[in-house]
Amino acid sequence: MDDQTAYRRRWGALAVLVICLLVIVADNTILNVALRTLSDPEAGVGASQSELAWAINSYTLVFAGLLFTFGVLGDRWGRRRLLVCGLVVFGAASVGSAYSASPEQLILARAAMGFGASMVMPQTLSIITHVFPPEQRGRAIGIWAGSVGLALAIGPTAGGLLLVNFWWGSIFLINVPFVLLGLALVFFLIPESRDPNPGRPDVLGVVLSVPGLVLLIYGIITAGERASLTDGDVYGALLAGAALVAVFLVHEARTPDPSLDVRFFREPRFSVAIAVIMVLFFSMAGIIFFLSFYWQSVREFTPFVAGMLVLPSAVGQMIMAPLSPTLVRWVGPRWVAAVGVLVACGSFLFFSQLSQDTPVPLILVVFFLQAAAMASVLTPATDAIMSAVPPGKAGAASAVQNTVRQIATAMGVAVLGAVISTRYRAEISPALDAFAAGEGAARTSPGELHAAGESIEGTLAVARRIGAQGHELVAPAKEAFMSGLHLAALISLAIGLLGLVVVLIWMPREAGRHQPTEGRERSAVGADRRGEETSG
Repeated sequence: MDDQTAYRRRWGALAVLVICLLVIVADNTILNVALRTLSDPEAGVGASQSELAWAINSYTLVFAGLLFTFGVLGDRWGRRRLLVCGLVVFGAASVGSAYSASPEQLILARAAMGFGASMVMPQTLSIITHVFPPEQRGRAIGIWAGSVGLALAIGPTAGGLLLVNFWWGSIFLINVPFVLLGLALVFFLIPESRDPNPGRPDVLGVVLSVPGLVLLIYGIITAGERASLTDGDVYGALLAGAALVAVFLVHEARTPDPSLDVRFFREPRFSVAIAVIMVLFFSMAGIIFFLSFYWQSVREFTPFVAGMLVLPSAVGQMIMAPLSPTLVRWVGPRWVAAVGVLVACGSFLFFSQLSQDTPVPLILVVFFLQAAAMASVLTPATDAIMSAVPPGKAGAASAVQNTVRQIATAMGVAVLGAVISTRYRAEISPALDAFAAGEGAARTSPGELHAAGESIEGTLAVARRIGAQGHELVAPAKEAFMSGLHLAALISLAIGLLGLVVVLIWMPREAGRHQPTEGRERSAVGADRRGEETSG
């Protein structure tokens, strides 16, 4: 496919990339509504709380750990090639997940899905950077970011609908038609592209990045799961991961052909955008994740209803993401980002006062505003990152952005999850002690009582098993969970305000572009093409 054909088909290429993004993001959210079903020995696979956590975390661990590697390899070997390979692996692993016969098989299949997704994700942004000229790139990235909102709606809603009508494996098989559609269109609409001057391969950099990121993310996830940093494998993984990442950065600063050019961080737009994305996703992730338990465990809505309640968030992202580049041109990135972060902080303040009977329409309005605020920050920040680097390094820049998002998300869920778990255990203990000293002594074992003190789902599971006598645990469990959620929201508020300070001090006032020679030449070529098309 020549450059002129690729330019004419750029919007079709964006549609294919959106399909690829939809299937990856939707699958990562679809599992949340199926957790209770998967824990059932008859309707699901009988997964424990820990196994359910690793069914989610195995995907995240592999996905985030390999994003940077496949971003670099896409720049070198060909972005379309990596995109196709990733779709094939993701589709095959989806079938494996659907027909898993045990929690262990599901965890391994989900890890394979993360492997395929890590090939696909960084290529989507780098291909956009390649096929769109700078003056249209912000709009294209806005549509890319808006599709994340659409995926957030498709995932839980489709998951709840499928669980009502089919068996649990259908939530993974739904990926296969999207994968086949993407594969059918990718060769017709997406051109092959790579870094024209890749230099010598940075083998040591890639080798250092993978175990460093995997160990770091493993330590973060496990610390959150256990609410403890004292276990040897937890602090050992954190220390080893941090050490390897530090060695990786030192190596990248010294090697003549780095996978990650650390000089990118000297560009204020790049470094500030990375910092803002990290702060925003950290503070958002834990709250959004645990609100699914608020809907299903505290408000006792079905998975389908809980999935439908995500729709306002999706609509907020879908509306604001394409509009944010226009707002940036009108008032500048600093004020767009500042207002977005401020609105997000307002949502955290609201969640710190959330109650068991807060009107649902009010919560949905806050969801809409929160998602719109997030999109208004994410789109210009992503555009700033991609426009601050040479087009040949787009895969590496995209991978850095996506890796930061995944690490921040894992940290948010882990750290805020640990906060909620710690507060929950402290609040539920008196009720469990009283229950164990009374009627519950003959109906529950010490192991069951210990499990009941770990999470609201653990407590409610014991309450459901023992029938009417366990009903006295339901109200204390809900109150304890709400107490933990309030504390996590206040921590998110504090972190969000820190992000606001970063934006107000360091975010540039204007959306000036650093465009390397290659980028200027491609822009000029694009202008010539448009002139030819107009005259034709």
